[in-house]
Amino acid sequence: MFAGWRIMRSDAGRMWATRERPFPSAVEEAGAHRTVDADDLVELCQAIAVQEGIAEGTAR
Repeated sequence: MFAGWRIMRSDAGRMWATRERPFPSAVEEAGAHRTVDADDLVELCQAIAVQEGIAEGTAR
């Protein structure tokens, strides 16, 4: 999976992931979110990848 992210399922069955450490301010200002949700694990992994992609693009 993704190191540094905690994954959980809600009582309603929705998948959630929260990054264990906050993104730097510049990354958050670029639009990265520390917590994401999705209908299933595949979509959740995609949502995490998007956030990490924003972080990688901003870190330069």
